[in-house]
Parts: sequence; C-alpha cells; structure tokens
Amino acid sequence: MNAAAGRHGGAARERAARRGLARARRCSLVNALLLVGSLGTVSLPGGGVLAAEGSGRQALTTNRLKVCADPANLPFSNEALEGFENRIVELVAEELDLEPRYTWYPQSTGFVRNTLKVRRCDLISGITTSSETVQNTNPYYHSIYTMVYRADSGLEARVMADPALDGLRLGVVAGTPPADVLAALGRLDQVEPYHLVTDTRRERPAERALDDLAAGRTDVAFLWGPIAGFYAERHPEAELVVVPLLEEDPRVRMSYRVSMAVRYNETDWKRTVNAALAARAEEIEAVLREYGIPLLDERGRPLDD
Repeated sequence: MNAAAGRHGGAARERAARRGLARARRCSLVNALLLVGSLGTVSLPGGGVLAAEGSGRQALTTNRLKVCADPANLPFSNEALEGFENRIVELVAEELDLEPRYTWYPQSTGFVRNTLKVRRCDLISGITTSSETVQNTNPYYHSIYTMVYRADSGLEARVMADPALDGLRLGVVAGTPPADVLAALGRLDQVEPYHLVTDTRRERPAERALDDLAAGRTDVAFLWGPIAGFYAERHPEAELVVVPLLEEDPRVRMSYRVSMAVRYNETDWKRTVNAALAARAEEIEAVLREYGIPLLDERGRPLDD
C-alpha cells in the first residue's frame, strides 16, 4: 500500500511539474506578445523578427535602407545609380543615417509582388498607383503627360485635337492616357505604337519614341513628362519642344503624383519616410529640375522655376 501510494505520489508530482513548465512557457509567450504590442517587434536568434498581426512593425532591423528599383530605367533608376530616383533615395538615406542597398527588378508585371511583398526590400523608390498590397508615402513630385515635337516642324500645338496634327505620324505608348485620347479623336491610323510593359533591361520603348522623333521617323510623340523632359535634352540637335498637356479634357487624367511605397501594415515606417522626404524637399526639387522634369503644383499648374 505504501509503495503504491509512493508511486501515485511520484506520478502526481511529475504531472504537477509538467503543468508548471507548460504555464511557464505560456507566460513567456504572453510576455513576448506583450512586448510586441508595445515595441512592434521581438528579435529572434539569427536576426529574425517576430511581429504581432497588425502591429505595424518597423521595416528596419539594420543600418541599411533596402530599396527595390528597376536596374535599367533611366531617367528613374539604373544599376549605375544615374537616375533621379537613385539621387533622391540617397537624400532619404542620408537624412535617416542609413546606407542604401538595392534589390534590382524590372518595373513591369509582378514588380511589387516579387519585391516589396516578399520582403526583398523595405521601400519602392517611385510609384504612381496604390493598392491593398502597398502604402504610398506622401508624393514627392507631381508631373504630367506631354506632347513633344521638333522646333523646326512649324507646330505650335498645345492640345491633342489641334487640326495641325492631322495626317502626321504620332508616337505614343500603348495603354497610356494620350493613347486613349488619340483613339477618341479617331487618329489611330496615324499612330506609331510603343509597348507599355517591357523588360527594361532589353527594351526601352519610351526612349525609342524620342529617338524616332529626333530622327524624323515620327512627327510628334506623346510621353510621360519625366521621360520626355529627360530624353529631349539628350537630343540637342533636334531642338525638341516639350509641351505639358494641361488643356485636355479633364475626364482623361493626364497628371499624376508620384510617391514611394512601403508595405501596407508598416505605418510607422511610412511616417519615417515621409519625414525624410519633407526634410529634403528643396533638394529633391532641385534634383527633379536638373533632370528636366515638368513639375506641377498641388492645383495642377506648372511649377515656376
């Protein structure tokens, strides 16, 4: 009897010990989650991060600013860091006392899905669209689609419906707002189309549109302002005139604000980037002007020099 009681007592003590260990583990997990709730993150062995759902965890866990950008998409970015987005990223990194590091991926179909969403970076350097997969920062510039022609063409057109464009060869990137307007005007038979979505490492259709215009293969090109302004200056022999499309039907949107982008649940990180963009706003504008980008103010009017 005493031996049996001893065995039962030993088993009871073992069960109690197991329950105590389980409670200790649960308390440790609760404490960790409370820490996540107050600080946003918990560091794990190996440098990983534990985050509570919806905690808005900070993106940064190192001294690097991890950026995703296109490797061959001037004037925006390239691997040689010659684009204006590269220059602006450098200003943001300097403001945050971080070292910029890039993940390169062509800015075409799947760009966000294969970069920011899978945490290959913490920031996209330039984006005009918004979706449930990203948060846009405050915009750092506002630009517009343009009409470009040679100075010796005799054109003085300011709108796409100008009769002076009748019968001319018109270069336009398919799927852009000017392409929609040309279709509505019945000018598709005049159009020389260029692809919208490409792998920029192999093909740069907007740049080719300006090359064709400068060479006389087309008479007019309709392009996004930053591309038009940058490449027009690289054809001084053609004296290309860049006309912002300010007077088009307002039902077709021609102007867009451009921001950076972070993951949708990283609101604190977005605020940090916004503060850096605001602190360097004057320097950012100077970079944009250096690249010949047509700039608009908040009301869509040309920004005076």
